[in-house]
Amino acid sequence: MRKPIIAIVGMLAIAALSTAAQQKMAVPVGTLEGIVVDAHDKPVANASVTIQTSDGLQPHATRTDAEGHFQFARWETGQYDLRAYSNGVFSDWQKRIMIYSKKPTKITLRIPEPK
Repeated sequence: MRKPIIAIVGMLAIAALSTAAQQKMAVPVGTLEGIVVDAHDKPVANASVTIQTSDGLQPHATRTDAEGHFQFARWETGQYDLRAYSNGVFSDWQKRIMIYSKKPTKITLRIPEPK
């Protein structure tokens, strides 16, 4: 009778430790969202938006929707660099944009007139 009880207590202890370890390992995530506009503040549809860590690693890209909006959801909190590209022209890099876990970070990227 003691062996089954010891086994059950042992399994419960392992489950509790595993749950605690998973909670400690959870990395906070947040959302970065924004809009890409042209030099006349008109939304730019289908622009490419690139995000990367501030040390230049892990680049990812997405496209804007018909109203120029984009979103990077469920990203680890921290600092990122961001820029947009459309019709052969890049926006300036927006450096060290902070993604927070509590509320979305919002940004506007402006693509200048082609030269």
